[in-house]
Amino acid sequence: MLSDRQNAIMEIARSDGRVLVEALAGRFAVSVQTIRKDLNDLCEARLLSRMHGGAVLGAGAENLDYDARNALASSEKSAIARAVSDLIPDRSSLFINIGTTTEAVARALLGHSGLMVITNNLNVAHALRPSPEVECIVAGGLIRRSDGGIVGEAAVDFIRQFKVDFAVIGASAIDEDGSLLDFDYREVRVAQAIIANARHVVLVADSTKFERSAPVRLAQLNQIGTFVTDHCPSDSLRDLCRASGVRIIETGR
Repeated sequence: MLSDRQNAIMEIARSDGRVLVEALAGRFAVSVQTIRKDLNDLCEARLLSRMHGGAVLGAGAENLDYDARNALASSEKSAIARAVSDLIPDRSSLFINIGTTTEAVARALLGHSGLMVITNNLNVAHALRPSPEVECIVAGGLIRRSDGGIVGEAAVDFIRQFKVDFAVIGASAIDEDGSLLDFDYREVRVAQAIIANARHVVLVADSTKFERSAPVRLAQLNQIGTFVTDHCPSDSLRDLCRASGVRIIETGR
């Protein structure tokens, strides 16, 4: 049975995607030790998962709502997007898949010229539509109402028609063994086709993804060419990237 304060904490987590100890202590006028105990209880109940300085919604079979994902680590995503934009030369072809970080990348690319972008994300297409310098091609398939992602076998078949210079992909979680994880098997199938048909794959993921888990394996970190994040907190993942020749760019350092 949750206390009133714990129920309120869960409401904040559902709205924002994560909660921070210091902010909660100030909001509820209690000590940080009291908040840590609340978070420990919620984590033991598998409602939240601990992260540095707070907690995120607990891992399970479902992702966060789109609005919560969009708000989560928004400044970190913007910095990641700017770094990726610097990696993409003008007159390139690229895939951009589903995700709020990949959508930030699309917005950061608006100053480029001569791009061809193939996407299964309606939000990416909408962001790129105003630019006369970007030819945007949208995959066909089932539109996921929750976030405008296009999934299914029709999208997989469409992606396989192309061979592009770059792929910009996201992941819902990154496991300690280098597994890139997601929630929707249909989305994963499209992402795997994207990886297979790009010459250089760029993974974009903020550091909250290291604190979460998801049930479907998308790929392994050694299939990636460049990994752009705000911070990689895991020495073992750093070692894995080094051994696999994966370049890490950390925007927060």
